[in-house]
Amino acid sequence: MRNILKILLGFVALLVVIVVARTMLHQPTTEAAVQPIDVAVDEALIAAHLSQAIQMPTVSFETASEGNVQVFRAFIDWVKATYPEVNQVMTLEQLEYTLLYKWQGSDPTLQPILLTGHYDVVPVIPGTEDLWLHPPFGGEVHDGVIWGRGALDDKSAVVAMLEAATWLIQQDFAPERTVYFSFGHDEERGGGAGAAAVTEYLAQAKVQLAWSLDEGSFLFDKMLPGVERLMAAINVAEKGSVTLAVVAKGVGGHSSMPPQHTAVGILAEAITKLENQPVPGGLEGLSLDMFDVISRDMPFVARMMFANRWLFGNILEEQLAKQTFTNAMLRTTTAPTMLSASIKANVLPIEATAIVNFRVHPRDSVQGVVDYVTGLVGNENVSVSVSGGGGRGASAVSDKDSAGFKLIGQAVQEVYGDVLIVPGLMIAASDSVHYSQVADNSFRFNPMVVTSSDLTGFHGTNEKISVANLVQGTRTYVQVLRHGAH
Repeated sequence: MRNILKILLGFVALLVVIVVARTMLHQPTTEAAVQPIDVAVDEALIAAHLSQAIQMPTVSFETASEGNVQVFRAFIDWVKATYPEVNQVMTLEQLEYTLLYKWQGSDPTLQPILLTGHYDVVPVIPGTEDLWLHPPFGGEVHDGVIWGRGALDDKSAVVAMLEAATWLIQQDFAPERTVYFSFGHDEERGGGAGAAAVTEYLAQAKVQLAWSLDEGSFLFDKMLPGVERLMAAINVAEKGSVTLAVVAKGVGGHSSMPPQHTAVGILAEAITKLENQPVPGGLEGLSLDMFDVISRDMPFVARMMFANRWLFGNILEEQLAKQTFTNAMLRTTTAPTMLSASIKANVLPIEATAIVNFRVHPRDSVQGVVDYVTGLVGNENVSVSVSGGGGRGASAVSDKDSAGFKLIGQAVQEVYGDVLIVPGLMIAASDSVHYSQVADNSFRFNPMVVTSSDLTGFHGTNEKISVANLVQGTRTYVQVLRHGAH
C-alpha cells in the first residue's frame, strides 16, 4: 500500500513539475524593439475634417433614393475639395459612388497594396434620436470627442487614410510600390456595387495585390480580463454567413381544441435544441493561434491552463464558451432572429417559421451547417432550408507570418508603443470578402483604440471617437504607407 502511495505521490509531483514548467515557458511575446515615431500632424484640422464628413448623412438604405444619391455626390465633392494634394498626385477611377485612387509607384515589379474603408453608414433607428447625447449627424466636438454616425464605422478610417496620404505627399514621399485606396459607398449593404466593382476592375487590369487592409478589429483596451497591454487584433479572416428557415408543420384549426403538439410548440422545441447544442467548436486553427498569443499576457492561473491544454482543455473551452465575445471566436454561432406563425390569436397555424442566422467559422462550411442543423432537429415535421441567397462560407485565412501582417504590427508599435499583436477573426462582414479575390492576403484592422463601452456605438447610439484616437490612427496609417510602399 505504501509503495502504491509513493508511486501516486511521485506521479502527482511529476505532474505539478510539468504543469509549472510549461506555464513558466508560456511567457508574453516580446516583439523586436521598434523606433518610436512622432508624426507632427495638424490635430485640429483632422478633427474638423471628420466632423465635416459626419455631417453628411451618407446612409445606406436598402433601396437608393435620389436624395440619398445627392448626399453621396456631395461627399465625393467634399473629398476632392478637402484633399487637393491627393487628387493632384493620384489618379481617380469612380465606380458608381465608390472612389478608387491609384498612387503610382516607381517600381512596377512590386505587387501593389490596397488600403480601403467605407463612407456609407447605417441609419439611425427611428425613435432613438433622443437617446443620442449629441445629434447623430451633427459631427459635434465636445471635450476632445467627435460625436456622430460614422465616427467609428467607418468615416474615421477614411479620413485618417486621406490625412495620412496628404501628409506624406506634403513631405515629398514617393512610393516604390503602387498603392490603391478604395472608399466604398455601400459596404453596409454588402458592397455589391462598390467593392465588387473595384475587385472586378482590378481583376480586369490583371492587378494582383500583395495585401489589402480594410476595416475590422481595433486596438482593445482591457477587453479581456487580466490582459493589461493594449491588444491589436489584426484580423486575418472573417466569418461567413448563412440564414436558415426552420419550418415546423402542424394541424390548423381553432385554438379551443389544440393538438398535443402545435406547430409553434414543435418549432420552439427545435429552436431550443439549436440554442442548447450549438455547432461544435473549440481551440484549434485560427482560434488557437489567437488565444495562444493572448493567454501569455494573462494572470498565472489562466496562463497555466492555456499552457497545459492537454490537461485543462475541456475546462478552458467551457469557460470561453460562456462569454459572448470569446464564444464567437470558437465556433459558428447560432442566432434565431425572426419568428412567424398564426395571423390570429385563436387560430392554430399550419406552419410556424423561425429565421436563424449562423456566422460560419473558418473550420466549417455552409453545407456543413445545414447538415448539422437538419440532423440536430431530427423531426420529420420540421424542414430546414437556406434563406436569402444561399449564404457564403468564411474567408480564407491570411498568413500571420507574411510581410504585410508584420509591417502593420510594426506600424502600430511605432505609434502606440508596447502593444500585443494578435491574429484575429472578424465575426462580422466587411468589403474584404470582395477584395480578398484579388489579394494574396487580406487584413482587417482599424488602428484606433476602443473599450467595451465604445462598441455599443457600432450601429447603435452615441457613436463617437476621441480626437487623440483619430490622430493616432492617422499616424499609424502614415507608418503603414511608409513601410508598405517599399
